[in-house]
Amino acid sequence: MDIMQRMSAEGHEQVTMFSDPGSGLKAIIAIHDTTLGPACGGTRMWPYESEDEALTDALRLSQAMTYKSAAAGLHLGGGKGVIIGDPHSDKSEALMRAYGRFVDTLGGRYLTTTDVGTTGRDLEYVRQETRHVTGLPLSLGGSGDTSIMTGLGLYMGMKACAEEVWGNGGLRGRTVAVQGFGKVASHLCEHLLEDDVRLVVTDVYDAALDRARDMGLEVASPDSIMDVDCDIFAPCALGGVLNPQTIPQLRCRVVAGGANNQLLSEADGEELHRRGILYAPDYIVNSGGIINVEAELGDAGYSPERAREKTERIHEIMASVIRTSQAQEISTAAAADILAEERLASVRAVRPVHSRCR
Repeated sequence: MDIMQRMSAEGHEQVTMFSDPGSGLKAIIAIHDTTLGPACGGTRMWPYESEDEALTDALRLSQAMTYKSAAAGLHLGGGKGVIIGDPHSDKSEALMRAYGRFVDTLGGRYLTTTDVGTTGRDLEYVRQETRHVTGLPLSLGGSGDTSIMTGLGLYMGMKACAEEVWGNGGLRGRTVAVQGFGKVASHLCEHLLEDDVRLVVTDVYDAALDRARDMGLEVASPDSIMDVDCDIFAPCALGGVLNPQTIPQLRCRVVAGGANNQLLSEADGEELHRRGILYAPDYIVNSGGIINVEAELGDAGYSPERAREKTERIHEIMASVIRTSQAQEISTAAAADILAEERLASVRAVRPVHSRCR
């Protein structure tokens, strides 16, 4: 299937590719839907094995951002940027500034922020070349580290799932297995430790595991984390981890994590539902980051209180998804899609796309 066919099949408005030989930048920005406002989504830097793999990631992630913002009640569309390269060895000021110039050519139809492989410092370089960037450090008047609110939102989503499965929102004494111990997972675990949750974590990077040990957490190998006997499995690494090969390994009642696009396909959401495992749709419970970013936009400036209040509503949104799932006897993944699509349809009648800034 060629690019135009893929865009048409998945409802994407725009895909742009950029190359800058001087800095070594090779990047793709996918804009999925701007019905609700300008496309907003992080920029991921990753050593993709091929351009096709990078394109697929951009398409899937941008679509997830559309649904994430729609379900959270935000006035933003869905987009995603990916940079092909190893963030540990290929990143430079020149590369990030070249990327900023790339973002600027889109005239405000896409707003970027951080994602896997990029940091607030990187955004400072991007900001040198474009104003279409959000999630800047607090010292520059931005909203700061988005992973703080993402971790809080995950915690609130887990509590909603706990209420459904165990009759109350208390997590004390539960066991949570965390796959990937990056920034989001670290903040999630801080909340869970306060609830006296037993935590078993893993990561592919030794430095992350050292941080986990310093926090007093149990550490497992990446290959064994899905076999851990736990109450909640929290995928907080990359996407596609819930698939026909891994789902039979799960020994949990709930899946709730921060990774994007956890399901390899729609069928995997149905399989979790069939097995009686309550799945917290990723774009519902990991929306704290985009909520925090939206609180930075507008004339009023960033308000941490407003960001926290809206992030805590993830508990209510997740509970609503569960109710729809039960009432219609469908998976929670399908129920979440209905929530997002209904909002998009209601606004699309009066505003089809977001135009370029003038």
